[in-house]
Amino acid sequence: MRILFFNDFRLGVMKGDVVVDVSGAVADIPRLQPQDLLRGVIESWCTVRPLLEKAVAAADGVPLGSVRVRPPVPHPSNIDCMAVNYMENGTLDEPPLINAFHKSPSSVIGHGDTMVLPDVPAKIFEGEAELALVIGKHASEIPAAEAMNYVFGYTNFIDGSARGLLPANQSFYKGKSRRTFAPIGPFIVTADEVPDPQNLTVKLWNNGVLMQDFNTNDMAHNIPECIQFVSSLHDLEPGDILATGTNHRGLNPFMDGDRIELEVESLGRLAIDVRDDLKRRWKHESRIERKEAGLEGLMTPQLTGKYARALPTS
Repeated sequence: MRILFFNDFRLGVMKGDVVVDVSGAVADIPRLQPQDLLRGVIESWCTVRPLLEKAVAAADGVPLGSVRVRPPVPHPSNIDCMAVNYMENGTLDEPPLINAFHKSPSSVIGHGDTMVLPDVPAKIFEGEAELALVIGKHASEIPAAEAMNYVFGYTNFIDGSARGLLPANQSFYKGKSRRTFAPIGPFIVTADEVPDPQNLTVKLWNNGVLMQDFNTNDMAHNIPECIQFVSSLHDLEPGDILATGTNHRGLNPFMDGDRIELEVESLGRLAIDVRDDLKRRWKHESRIERKEAGLEGLMTPQLTGKYARALPTS
């Protein structure tokens, strides 16, 4: 099942290419915020699912393009992101040590929304294409062998990043948790519809040009290991997000006017716009393109705009 929020955060289910309003089927779930409703749906899934299926069967729905799509996970209590979790197409000699970081729940935006680049002296702004898990039940110190039982579903996730901010020991916090830096969506695909999440193609386009193209089978630490690691550090709750990392070779600059599209196989396509009021410019090239051209540094240097002269070129 493909579940989403739309318009004024009404709950919907996709029926082919149309969205069916199923709000009436979940009217009895207590909520103050949309996230409360999602959590109630997840926690009562065995009871709720037949009600949703009945509602979908009885309605025609409306075209997805006729509604405003909202983030399918509006405000999770936790967004955990795996750090350096890909073997980079076999270019790493050994798996990096497992690691993760927290991203602010207030950074979430949805399909059709805009990532806004802040007025900070970043070397570059990038977005990482990722498969994200939606947690299905309370998880604490879960062994890897049981971890997949705690996955409710999957969604597309872009990890927005402002690179090179100082001081370096604050770079993850200052670079990752900015407002609008966690686009997700357009919907949650329930786990039963994704039989092998460890073998999904992940593609990201910038203005129609394919920049990232990799498979989740390149993860250094697989999904059960990620759940085991994160749940050993803190509890996970229904509706939390665990993003599984990216293959960095195709990372490329995000800048004003860009249209970004991400499609993890079977999860639909997430599209966002990028706005930069400072109109800073970089060359549209990926890290792997720079490496193959023999250029110095992983990240292309800023060409014009505020902070351009103050930044090193590598």
